[in-house]
Amino acid sequence: MVNSLKLRPLPLLALLSALLTTAGTAAAQSSYDLRSPDNRIEIRIRTAQHLRYDVLLKGRTLLQDSTLSLDIDHKTLGVDPKVLAAKKLTYDQTVEPLVRQKFARIRENYNELRLEMEGRYAVVFRAYNEGAAYRFETSLSQQQVKVFSEEVKFTFPGDSIVYYPQEDSMFSHNERKYLPQHLREIDPAFIATMPAVADAGGGAKLALAESDVEDYPGMWLRGTGGFGLAGTFPLYPLKEKLQKDRDFRVVEAADYIAVTSGTRTFPWRLMGIVERDADLLTNQLVWLLAKPSQFEDTSWIKPGKVAWDWWNYNNIYDVDFKAGINTETYKYYIDFAAKYGLQYIILDEGWYKLGNVLEVVPEINMEELTAYAKEKNVGIILWVIWKSLDDQLIPALDQYAKWGIQGIKVDFMQRDDQLLINFYHKVSRETAKRKMLVDFHGGQKQITMTRTWPNMISGEGVRGMEWSKWSADSEPKHNVTLPFTRMFLGPMDYTPGAMRNATRTTFAPIHQQPMALGTRCHQLAMYVVFESPLQMLSDSPSNYLREPEAMEFLAPVPSVWDDTKALDGRIAEYVLVARRNGSDWYVGAMTDWTARELEVDFSFLPEGNFSMEAYQDGVNADRMASDYKKVRMRVNKSTKLKIKLAPGGGWAARIHP
Repeated sequence: MVNSLKLRPLPLLALLSALLTTAGTAAAQSSYDLRSPDNRIEIRIRTAQHLRYDVLLKGRTLLQDSTLSLDIDHKTLGVDPKVLAAKKLTYDQTVEPLVRQKFARIRENYNELRLEMEGRYAVVFRAYNEGAAYRFETSLSQQQVKVFSEEVKFTFPGDSIVYYPQEDSMFSHNERKYLPQHLREIDPAFIATMPAVADAGGGAKLALAESDVEDYPGMWLRGTGGFGLAGTFPLYPLKEKLQKDRDFRVVEAADYIAVTSGTRTFPWRLMGIVERDADLLTNQLVWLLAKPSQFEDTSWIKPGKVAWDWWNYNNIYDVDFKAGINTETYKYYIDFAAKYGLQYIILDEGWYKLGNVLEVVPEINMEELTAYAKEKNVGIILWVIWKSLDDQLIPALDQYAKWGIQGIKVDFMQRDDQLLINFYHKVSRETAKRKMLVDFHGGQKQITMTRTWPNMISGEGVRGMEWSKWSADSEPKHNVTLPFTRMFLGPMDYTPGAMRNATRTTFAPIHQQPMALGTRCHQLAMYVVFESPLQMLSDSPSNYLREPEAMEFLAPVPSVWDDTKALDGRIAEYVLVARRNGSDWYVGAMTDWTARELEVDFSFLPEGNFSMEAYQDGVNADRMASDYKKVRMRVNKSTKLKIKLAPGGGWAARIHP
């Protein structure tokens, strides 16, 4: 049954706030000042000759003389701008996210400056306590326009170090390492996905990203050869060619980046600003700038954990049937999920005949399997290649709805030109009509859209644990870089949970029987540190069944959070975070290849005494990575505890009344 989507009205409080604080002026001046509600962050804007701005933190310049413009039908907006009116407003309200990634309640508080320009366009700047942002708005007479280019230049006052996820081309899964480089080292030919996180000195970090991308290409970054980074965009596709069943490449492109409406808002260009690394974990600027959800009934959206088949190669054992892509194997996954209260299983590659997402392989009886899953109260999610899905979208989703499928995992987009951005919105809209979740792999831009489409519950665009099947690239130093970089954009389907744990000397990439670098506790801590409302248990159910003590943590650990406290952390070194779900708290700590001692200050707890079960690296975890010890103790808000992490180690705890 198809359900109509209802528009959610803007809250009355927000409207009143905007109306009361808006002031229009015929603006002859050429410079403007905008500050964050807490007065820490300042944006200085100049309109003489070319739109320019500086961003300051407590009076110290983070960006200077950064420029912006937009070429629509070969008319450049932002050059020789003439301001007709400058309007300021203040917005302050509390939002309850429909899917709780970090918090149950988020304060949405900013000061805004809207510069209305001659030529039927405006530029809107916003200053939040979390950072700064701007975007163009147009109300042109033409119904349809071509955008030939957009100038986005982030200019720094010096040769900052930036964690830069450099790419080979724009045809990419966006699964790069965030490696530190000086700005001057980044050649204009060196492109990157986002975010780029710059060290602004004095402990401050600046994360560059975008939000509210719709009917427009995703932005990439490139070097400038100097103290800056610039935006760059995939061109509009004219001809595409399918290679095999999944690589749908652009073979001919236009000289413009978008064909779009003449009256619209354009994506936000944003700078998340923090004064210590750990605060990147709680910075919600990307989410706050996204368009609010356009549908009302979200009661059917169920976050949860998933028993996943692909990483462990369907290696189940101690059974009397042949393991593989067949009904018996997936019933075993369903039984495992039901035993431990996991909400879902995934049928990954192999369940359908490639090229036709409606043709189930003969080894699987989908009606029998979905009926069995329903009986056990376990949902089924189906993996599909995006192009095959797009070719059969409506009949496929209608069939999946008849089967009772609760979500799809869409893979191999590897593009974010305008056509692919529109695909993300279309699939999210159509799955929402059928009360289905969607988890996009094979790309990154969709991650910024989870506020708009709360059924888009998670996504990839991250060098996750799958890389351990063929390389040593998903290793502890990378793992403790991700929370401060990629996770700034939104949920991150890293797919943790390895029960085969390896040191640097004992690791080998084995595709069919994979292991992961770092300790067992490093893996357990990922369930607290890494955000994903659809969180995977990636190893074989048979391996988990042999680890009942580990399952005492993995079964109850939530995938969504009411509160998050970033206790400590340094990008690419270590991270320590506490999160609450209901009355239970969880703490996760992870380190790079350096063994270290951290102090956990439990002052985040409310009054009263709590029980804690903690998983700590064993004394021999430096040589036997699966070595760990489970300890129980009482804690309260005055407790301070020293914890020891092995090289590549971790620490994970559940705290409850």
